Amino acid sequence: MIDSALEKASAQVAAAQRGVPVIKSFFDGPTNTVTYVVHDPESERAAIIDSVLDYDPASGRTSFGSADAIIAYVTEKGLAVDWLLETHAHADHLSAAPYLQQKLGGKIAIGEHIVTVQTVFGKLFNAGSDFQRDGSDFDQLWKDGDCFQIGNLDVTVLHVPGHTPACIAYVIGDAVFVGDTMFMPDYGTARADFPGGDARTLYQSARRILALPADTRLFMCHDYLPEGRKDYVWETTVEAERKANIHIHDGLTEDAFVAMREARDATLDMPRLILPSVQVNMRAGHMPAADDNGITYLKIPVNAV
Repeated sequence: MIDSALEKASAQVAAAQRGVPVIKSFFDGPTNTVTYVVHDPESERAAIIDSVLDYDPASGRTSFGSADAIIAYVTEKGLAVDWLLETHAHADHLSAAPYLQQKLGGKIAIGEHIVTVQTVFGKLFNAGSDFQRDGSDFDQLWKDGDCFQIGNLDVTVLHVPGHTPACIAYVIGDAVFVGDTMFMPDYGTARADFPGGDARTLYQSARRILALPADTRLFMCHDYLPEGRKDYVWETTVEAERKANIHIHDGLTEDAFVAMREARDATLDMPRLILPSVQVNMRAGHMPAADDNGITYLKIPVNAV
């Protein structure tokens, strides 16, 4: 038992010295979203990436089962949370970052171009002057190339727009958390038809990620279980994506990608939770202020242009 513990401790120290993070994934079936807890095994400092708040659109009620599972893991492992990281303002789930911050601490962070998203959707939802469109709902706004740390792990921020203007990826050791820029090789890439999205920009962002070393591990924000595959998976490599991604493999030209992406996007329905998700996520996961009756309301634009 002692020898086993010593071996484990030695392995953890060695991993930290190599800059290899410990990664725990949590898959949320209703939204097909993967949340990650990433920690430095030496210092036991951690970050939580793309958390999920449970939301029932029929009743308008929120709950915390997904977030509580993360809290239980963090508590069991004795981790200290420094960061609650978002890859973008999600359109398919509500962020649990404020709830996790209340329970575990940490700063809520996203890319600096969230201000563009806030401006566009603040107008769409007629959010009023109480809603600041300057990113101040978040504790930290990242620029492309920014570097920070999770304990002894170095983190680099990559601005990878195209799906949304604010999309970023986090490079942590040998791992990259790509958000919605791309999916597993057999599913392809994210849509680019949301406000501020652009297929040509998405191609360039994906190729930037795919220029990283071949053995770099890539962690997806979603998996949708394409036909022919039985199990959900969300980890792959640069090499695997370059060889086999059905939308953006090596040899596919930018013009061919743009034509494919725009044609495909024209056939897609809007995400089921886009209206509540964006209203909440553009506020760093916070709900709009309650009305004078003490109840919080989310808006549904009808026949909006």
